[in-house]
Amino acid sequence: MTSFNLAAYLERIHLAEPGGADAAGLAAVQRAHRLAIPFENLDVMLGRTISIDSDALFAKLVTARRGGYCFEHNRLFLNALAALGFVVRPQLARVWLGAEAVPPLTHAIAIVTIDGGDWIADAGFGGSYTPPMPLSDGAEATAPDGARFRLTREEERGWVLWRAGDAATTDGRGTGEGFQPQYSFVPGPAYDADLAMGNLWAAAAPASRFGTTCVVSVVLPKGFASLTDRRYRRRSGSETTEAEITDPRVYKLRLSMLFGIDLSAEEVAKLGIF
Repeated sequence: MTSFNLAAYLERIHLAEPGGADAAGLAAVQRAHRLAIPFENLDVMLGRTISIDSDALFAKLVTARRGGYCFEHNRLFLNALAALGFVVRPQLARVWLGAEAVPPLTHAIAIVTIDGGDWIADAGFGGSYTPPMPLSDGAEATAPDGARFRLTREEERGWVLWRAGDAATTDGRGTGEGFQPQYSFVPGPAYDADLAMGNLWAAAAPASRFGTTCVVSVVLPKGFASLTDRRYRRRSGSETTEAEITDPRVYKLRLSMLFGIDLSAEEVAKLGIF
């Protein structure tokens, strides 16, 4: 990476005062990032190569004001945290939402060290919003949408993140009564080659949902909005709106107005969902 343009990143996430390199500052940056930059895989569906090179990601998510999936979001997020003075490293994880067998290492999060203790932070989880949490067995946190999160440590899966909350503030996966597993990880180094392999699987493997389903979501101040193929759902406070979009012009408008993504009519047609 060349020099990281922190001012442009902070403008992109609408955060004038990022705070210090502490827990409050970490929470503020992650929250602003998720409110501003959507989670999406539209370039995969359009047949484009997904680069996780730092400069390419900055050009896409900041300069071009697009979104991306976890490997894109969290690379940008890690670079921003480092520029803000945080001690941070990437960590690979396994997503358990809807999994029927042990899932591959196809999710990337951030491990942030604050005052000698490790925290998990995640600006690229498309399923719901997870606030930063200390890496401590039994640690709990509550998201602004009311969902509760818990960290536990298991012998086989390592650290497991659990969520209990309204299904309307998720993308529809991994919901049910009580705490549901979100993802797990065993702490250890994630080298660039490991991240590249995970990114390649997410973008190109036949079993990856990113190659078969158009996924777009964004965090709202008190909720969550998602667009899965033609199914639109928005939860804000206690109000939920759901609809099936049948007109590509409406889809294009919805992408632009709520998610800030501007595709041409030709690109929308190429997605293959109409």
